[in-house]
Amino acid sequence: MELYNSTVLITGGTSGIGLELVKQLTEYGAYIIITGRDLHKLTETQKHFPKIHVFQSDVSSPENIRQLYNDVTRQFPDLNILINNAGEMRLLDLQDTGKSLENMTREIEINLSGTIQMVHQFLPHLANKKSAAIVNVSSGIAFMPFSVAPVYSASKAGVRAYTQALRLQLKGTAVKVFEMIPPGVKTNLQKDWVLPTDSNSSLTMDVDKMVSVAIKGLLKDSPEFKPFLISIIKWASRIVPGTLINFGHKEFERFKQLNDNSNNSTQ
Repeated sequence: MELYNSTVLITGGTSGIGLELVKQLTEYGAYIIITGRDLHKLTETQKHFPKIHVFQSDVSSPENIRQLYNDVTRQFPDLNILINNAGEMRLLDLQDTGKSLENMTREIEINLSGTIQMVHQFLPHLANKKSAAIVNVSSGIAFMPFSVAPVYSASKAGVRAYTQALRLQLKGTAVKVFEMIPPGVKTNLQKDWVLPTDSNSSLTMDVDKMVSVAIKGLLKDSPEFKPFLISIIKWASRIVPGTLINFGHKEFERFKQLNDNSNNSTQ
């Protein structure tokens, strides 16, 4: 996939993987458009990267997506790459009745439905380009449910299944379909967690290295952008799935204990 002079739309482009994509794709000479819900963060990002264009938009809102499509395709008719990166990950105890039904499904609306709706809205435009691409960001958790983040796990497994089906349906068209599969990446996705993360864990990697893997994969037209660690997780999910899931479940037990202690201290 040619990146120089390509016009790229990145959802969730103000932090983490999205922000690093802005940085590295700019270095390859791509024109960058980003979206986000927080106008202040969009403005700050544009200060650091003055050549990018920003749109305030929420991928969980169908109306926002329709408006985004109208605005972007009118102002940037050469748009040819869509990167569905916007996402949210929460640690949840499914026995905690304090959250509403609408709140419990938030990650489905953002991570999965948002991706599906963005593709549905922008696909007709991309299909008319000589060369176009859709990149959906899933997760290593798509291969193994992470019990401490159950809804996130479901959403990313859904993104992976949807992306594979989309790739098959678009085979033979001008639109290439890619999946970025990061392991745990050191970003601010975990900033509000009660459960501290281990930044030195062998199961995580720096965001710049993950994005570098993704861009190399995009340039080579590799269907999946995954570091070596993901290959290990895929292998383990087939050979010893129970061991892998139970290993991850220890994080839920830590989370539940911390939550219980926090609740007791406030009573």
